[in-house]
Amino acid sequence: MLDSRASIYKGRVAQGQAVSRLYRRGGSGDISPLWPIHLRRDPALEAALAEFVIAFPALIFSLVAHEYAHAVAAWRQGDDTAYMLGRITLNPLPHLDPFMSVLVPALTLLGSGGSFVFGGAKPVPVTPRKYRNYRRGDIIVSLAGVSTNFVLSFVFAALFVLVGLLGRSLPDAAGVLDSMQRMMMWGVWLNLLLCFFNLIPIPPLDGSHVLYHFLPPAWGQRYRELHRFGFLIVMLVVWLVPGLLMWLLAPARFVFVNLQHVIVPFALGDGWRIFGR
Repeated sequence: MLDSRASIYKGRVAQGQAVSRLYRRGGSGDISPLWPIHLRRDPALEAALAEFVIAFPALIFSLVAHEYAHAVAAWRQGDDTAYMLGRITLNPLPHLDPFMSVLVPALTLLGSGGSFVFGGAKPVPVTPRKYRNYRRGDIIVSLAGVSTNFVLSFVFAALFVLVGLLGRSLPDAAGVLDSMQRMMMWGVWLNLLLCFFNLIPIPPLDGSHVLYHFLPPAWGQRYRELHRFGFLIVMLVVWLVPGLLMWLLAPARFVFVNLQHVIVPFALGDGWRIFGR
């Protein structure tokens, strides 16, 4: 028994010596690995994450406001479907979809290095036959969301100016207020993007509901049949024909650039350059 215990002990000592060779003792008495461990930092990913944190609140508010406008417009046109389902609220929870409202925006923003974001919220359910006037009601409800986003782009622009004026009175807070202005600039761009993107006449986007009423009945019926594909056609255009998408979004860029000319003189720093500093 003594021999066997001794052999076990020797084995453990030998094993310990073998392991100990992998380590060295530092000058301060700490034990550290012989091989250096380097955690690779990705500056582009870190910058995109920081950009997502700044842009995400503006994106969520803009998406919720868009759907809220649809719900209120439908209710005023005589359709209580959204009201009965609790969608006439600015509480984001009933409107947001974990995939389209969180995961997709995060992946597109991080994947593009902060230069592009795409996402959406749960569509507001409506019952068009309840509208007091079907054609008028459908057009009003369809345009309610994009009209709200267009107005919000100017609201964010005004907030950008107000933050700039506040920063001139509080120079010590210029750094924090510069970040706020960056968020406001994202609010301007995201609302213009939501406005003009949803006006693209590809079912089921809002623009398709408006175009439908100006088509001959036979064409309109075939056009409406494209709704069964959901967002598949939209996603194909976004990923496969980006040049067409950029052309369709040219009005958003035009309004954005002209708004920048007006509000950038009130900038506290370079935070307003959301597409690169």
